[in-house]
Amino acid sequence: MKNFLKNKTGGLTHRSMTEGFLMVEVLVAISIITVSILVAMSVSQKSVYISRQSLHVSQAAFLLEEGAEAVRILRDNNWGNISALVAGTDYYLTFSGGTWILSTTPNVIDIFTRKVIMSNVNRDSLTQDISGVGVDDPQTKLFTISISWIEGGVVITKTLPFYITDLFS
Repeated sequence: MKNFLKNKTGGLTHRSMTEGFLMVEVLVAISIITVSILVAMSVSQKSVYISRQSLHVSQAAFLLEEGAEAVRILRDNNWGNISALVAGTDYYLTFSGGTWILSTTPNVIDIFTRKVIMSNVNRDSLTQDISGVGVDDPQTKLFTISISWIEGGVVITKTLPFYITDLFS
């Protein structure tokens, strides 16, 4: 199909339909570029979120290990630090006066809350293995250290259970 337009001199000029496709091509190109930019922004946002989450998990692992070492230090200083604890109570580690102490006052480290719970341990009277039933072993305690923080509106918790035994009695 041919279009005829008047030129400046008043005569008719010929214009083909292919020239009209230029506008469509420009719109398609702009759409492709826009979608590409939006996808790139979405991928970069997700990678920042995953990177931050990975950092927090690494920090939590270090805090769990530090907590386990602090409990071992408490045991090494005096078994009374361990035997005086009430089973099932939430304790929080604090470094004070050059050593670690356990208190019931919550302690937040940056975005992390570290909690220590001590449980009594039972031993099978025949095999002396740790079991759910049997006789209470006052020389062995089960500690569970947990680290929790909020990530993307969700509370994430990592735990580290381990046994402590009175080595020096």
